[in-house]
Amino acid sequence: MEACGGAHHWGREIGGLGHTVRLVPPAYVTPYVKRQKSDATDAEAICEAASQPTMTFVAVKTKEQQARAMLFRTRDLLVRQRTQTIDALRGHLAEIGVVAPKGPVHVRRLADPALDLPEAVRALGGLLLGRIAGLDEKIAGLEREVHAEAKQDEDAVRLMSVPGIGPVIAMAIQAPSTSSGQAFAPPMEGFERGRDFSAWLGRPQTPDSSGGNHVARRRIGPTVGLRPPSGPVRVFHTGPRRVKRRIEKPDTHDCT
Repeated sequence: MEACGGAHHWGREIGGLGHTVRLVPPAYVTPYVKRQKSDATDAEAICEAASQPTMTFVAVKTKEQQARAMLFRTRDLLVRQRTQTIDALRGHLAEIGVVAPKGPVHVRRLADPALDLPEAVRALGGLLLGRIAGLDEKIAGLEREVHAEAKQDEDAVRLMSVPGIGPVIAMAIQAPSTSSGQAFAPPMEGFERGRDFSAWLGRPQTPDSSGGNHVARRRIGPTVGLRPPSGPVRVFHTGPRRVKRRIEKPDTHDCT
């Protein structure tokens, strides 16, 4: 089956009937889709892709894993909504001459009652500030839940000993012992080397040289990235940036 929406549910259902379920990543199915797209054409492409000897498959997730992933996706959605609201408020007030740096930590500058603002702007700004405060509270609630569970999991505690990895990233990689598998990342046993895990995140350098430049190919290595840093995978990319900030300003930033 193609690892699309609902695939994990049907994978569990079909697997319960005694079948061996293999989910093919959609990016690996697309090259085999012929013209005149239809259900039959898609099914043929899936079968052809799954029959490749070097094909890699997606593990079927349990309901507990999907619940864990939903928690992180909900947090990611709320963070993006908060960023969008803050940027909207900054943009509106910048037109009136009130400028503040980027980031939630500087929102308090925009809430200063001493600012000379028209009443209409003050009322609408208060509406946006209330939304930001509500999102802050919801995000903090989800993070408290993640932090509490991270402290109770031995593997997560070990992961958090690595600089740049906090409870959010640790729990995204390693789910609690009460569930089976990780929230986002596949089982670590499936990666032969650290670079393979980095490729799953989309981080390794991709080759941009000509096909005959074997020196550049050897320098880059055999493993290259595929998926872009978007969606829930974004949480894995905050670690290096947080480490850099913490080195520059050790008393200002915490790890995720």
